[in-house]
Amino acid sequence: MKKALVALLVALIAVSGAFAGGSSEKSSDGSTTLTWAVWDYATTPYYDALIDAYEASHPGVSVEVIDLGSADYQTALQIQLSGGGSEFDVVAVKDIPGYNNLVKAGLLVDLAPLAERDGIDTSLYGGIVEQVTVDGGYYELPFRSDFWVIFYNKDLFDAAGVAYPTNDMTFEEYDALARQMTSGSGASKVYGGHYHTWRSAIQLFGILDGKHQITDGGDYSYLKPYYEMAINQQNDGIVQDYATLKTSNIHYSGVFYNESVAMMNMGSWYIATLIAANNDGTSDAENWGIVKYPHAEGVEPGTTLGTITALAIPAGTEQQEEAWDFVKFVCGAEGAEVLAGTGSFPALTNDAINDIIASTPGFPTDEASKEALNVAQLYLEMPLHDKSAEIEVVLNEFHDQIMTGNMSIDDGLAEMGRRVDEVLAN
Repeated sequence: MKKALVALLVALIAVSGAFAGGSSEKSSDGSTTLTWAVWDYATTPYYDALIDAYEASHPGVSVEVIDLGSADYQTALQIQLSGGGSEFDVVAVKDIPGYNNLVKAGLLVDLAPLAERDGIDTSLYGGIVEQVTVDGGYYELPFRSDFWVIFYNKDLFDAAGVAYPTNDMTFEEYDALARQMTSGSGASKVYGGHYHTWRSAIQLFGILDGKHQITDGGDYSYLKPYYEMAINQQNDGIVQDYATLKTSNIHYSGVFYNESVAMMNMGSWYIATLIAANNDGTSDAENWGIVKYPHAEGVEPGTTLGTITALAIPAGTEQQEEAWDFVKFVCGAEGAEVLAGTGSFPALTNDAINDIIASTPGFPTDEASKEALNVAQLYLEMPLHDKSAEIEVVLNEFHDQIMTGNMSIDDGLAEMGRRVDEVLAN
């Protein structure tokens, strides 16, 4: 086990300024110890894998982990960093709102000058770095990313005599394929598609053209074609009823496991879950594949949505260069290969990394599924914004109103815009 330091009483620690052992330091023999703030250390296999690989290639450097827990991680982290000490050299950043708060408080190092100095190619992150840039600087680099793809059941397509979905589908083609794959009735019915009850499963189709952000407010009419597609599919029995899914608390994994849906849009995190379910007999959908997200006309295939986990360097560290070296390793190609080897998806992708993921036992063997791992452009599900949490509440509310038929699409989107504008004005 690595030397894990668990902060159990964050508020007390913040007041006292003392940790239960460990600090950033260089010893008299020239060795270096870096402290890394994370959450859920014991249940996250890639932490040790990354540390082991880094220490093996950097003799004389050791990395100690401080686990701040998951539930209030960003709050705990900000409390610690606001104390002005240098106990942390590197911190994991859990979400965009938390990142925004740390940047506004001046608690992180701007990584842009360091990256420029060292020739870091930020284009390898699929547009993520640009989306976390604040006033020309960026204060985190992503090391892990999950993105949306289409999962499909090959056995159902084979039984219907229908060609598999491709990595270059427009929304019109996706809709037509879902309709073609719908058959049967009652308990034996196969639905051509499936949308989980998250707003992201439908709303975020509308930002794939790069022309809008979900936090813009005002006119949300650009979402109308996608709500029309989903509502029409629902009314025609192509997808399951939203209200039924929500009131019955039906999980997306179950409907795919029991082979009642032919296609489903879902995040790459589901790949490992599905493989595990097939291994332990929970799932009947053993013959499956993935393809890239559908796209609007003129949008590059492989444009998708996702979430990130990132690394940052506290402004208070006394070992900025040593911390930066660790960040470059974890967020770079070497760290990405280590991360992929644990079954997780790195933010940086290339052919070698995709080969590692595709070679995971249980991953589909067809080339199209492997090709689906190539992301052309990734848009964050919730972009960087001071009021993202409040906006999220409004977006969820009117997604629910539209999908349950309590409001028309036009009225729901108009009210969504009005309410988000109120949030932005306050």
